Amino acid sequence: MALSVFDLFSVGIGPSSSHTVGPMRAANRFAAQLRASGVLPRVRGLRVDLFGSLAATGRGHGTLTAVLLGLEGVDPETVLPEEIERALSRIDGEGQLQLADGAGAVGSEAQSPITVPFREADIVLRPLTVLPTHTNGMRFGVTDAEGELLVEETYFSVGGGFIVREGAEAQVQDRLESTLAVLPFPFTTGAELLRYSSETGLSFAELMLENEKALRPEVEVRDGLCHIWDVMEACKNSALTRTGVLPGGLNVRRRAPEWHRRLTAQDPYRDPQYWQEWINLVALAVNEENASGGRVVTAPTNGAAGIIPAVLFYATHYAPGAVAWSEAERRTAISDFLLTAGAVGVLYKEQASISGAEVGCQGEVGSASSMAAAGLAQVLGGTPEQVENAAEIAMEHNLGLTCDPIGGLVQIPCIERNAIAASKAVNAAKMALMGDGSHHVSLDDVIVTMRETGRDMSEKYKETAMGGLAVSVSVGIVEC
Repeated sequence: MALSVFDLFSVGIGPSSSHTVGPMRAANRFAAQLRASGVLPRVRGLRVDLFGSLAATGRGHGTLTAVLLGLEGVDPETVLPEEIERALSRIDGEGQLQLADGAGAVGSEAQSPITVPFREADIVLRPLTVLPTHTNGMRFGVTDAEGELLVEETYFSVGGGFIVREGAEAQVQDRLESTLAVLPFPFTTGAELLRYSSETGLSFAELMLENEKALRPEVEVRDGLCHIWDVMEACKNSALTRTGVLPGGLNVRRRAPEWHRRLTAQDPYRDPQYWQEWINLVALAVNEENASGGRVVTAPTNGAAGIIPAVLFYATHYAPGAVAWSEAERRTAISDFLLTAGAVGVLYKEQASISGAEVGCQGEVGSASSMAAAGLAQVLGGTPEQVENAAEIAMEHNLGLTCDPIGGLVQIPCIERNAIAASKAVNAAKMALMGDGSHHVSLDDVIVTMRETGRDMSEKYKETAMGGLAVSVSVGIVEC
C-alpha cells in the first residue's frame, strides 16, 4: 500500500512499472530469499511461470528480460540501461543465469555465483490463466540436483512497481497499520484530507509533508523530491538526443528531438502562448525514453510517466512569477507539487487501483492526470477545496479509458495519450481555480466510480492486447 510520496515516485526502468519494474523486483526478492535462507547452494534448476496480463503482453513490455535480470540480483532503481544490455547479451550468449547476485551480476556486489541453465525462452507463458489475487501473477521455483522442488513462491505485480507475495497479505496489512500509527495525519479518502485541512489550516502538501517527516528527516524529504525531479528532467533530456525508431518492431519514429528543434526555433523566449506545445514535448520525450527501456520515474506508473513531468514543467515555467523564482522558491514549488500529487495518488492506491491490467488505462493515465492537476492547482495558489476539485475534474474526464497497446508495446497509443492527459490536467486545474472549490461530484466519488468501471470493463481492454486498437490496427503500422 502506498503511504509515502516515495512509494508513488520511484526510479526504475521502462517500459512498464507493472510489467517491468514489478517483475524485476519480485525476481530480485525471490533470489534474495534463496540467498538468505541458505538454500542457494543446493539449487540446480529454475522455473518461471507468468500468468494473465504478464504473459499476454509481457514480451513487449520487457517482462521476460526483467525477470532474468531480477533473478541475477538487479535492482530497477539503480541499474543503468547500458548495464542491462551487457547483462542480457551475456545471458543470451552463455545460456546461463548467475542466480541470486552471482559474479558479474549487474548493480550489486559480486558473490560466489550459482549458475543455472536458463534463458528468456525458458519462461513459461500462461496468458489465459489468471490467478485469483491479481492478473499480473508470476511464480518462481527452484529444484535440487534430483529435481526435487526446494522453494516455490508466487508474486503479484499490482501496479506502479508495487509487488505482493502470495501468503504475505497479512504481513503487508500489519506493516501498513504500524506505519499509519506513527503518521500525524493518516488518510485514505479525500474527505479525510479536506477535514484535516479545515481543522489545521494546512494544505494537502503540508499535510503530506508532516506525514513524510514522521518517516524521515525533512531535509531528506526535500532532497528526495528534488532528486525525483532531476531524474524526470534527465529522462526528458536523454530523449531529446536520441533519434531513429523505438525498439519492438512497430518502427515508431522518435519525434522528440525534431519537435524540440522546431519548438526552440519558434519559441526561444518561452512565450506563454506555446505552453501546450512544450508540455506535449515533455510528455512525449519522457514516454519515448520509457518505451526504449530508459531510466524513468514511476509517476505513478511507467505507462503514465510523462504526465507529471510535463505538468510540473508547466508549473515551473508558466506559473505567475516562475521566471523570477529563486532556487529556494523553485525547490519549494517542486516539493509542493509532488507532495500534493502524492497525496492524491495515495487515494487512488488505497481506494481503487493504478494498474492498467486491473482497471484499464484510467487507472494509470487517469490517476496521473488527476495527481498532476492537483499538484498544479497547489502551486498556482489553490485552496484545498480547489485542489481536490482539480483532481476530480481530471479523473472524471478520463473515466472508461481502456488499455489496448498495439503489439503489447508501451508506444501506441500510450505516448500521445500522456500528452493529451497532461493538457487535461492543466485545464482541470485552471477550471478548478476559476471556481470556489464547491462541486457536485467529490474526488472520492470519482475514484470509486473509476474502480467500479474497471471491474465492469472487459478483460480484453485491460493490458492484454486482445481488444481495441491492439486488434483493430495492423501491427506493422509506422506512426508518423
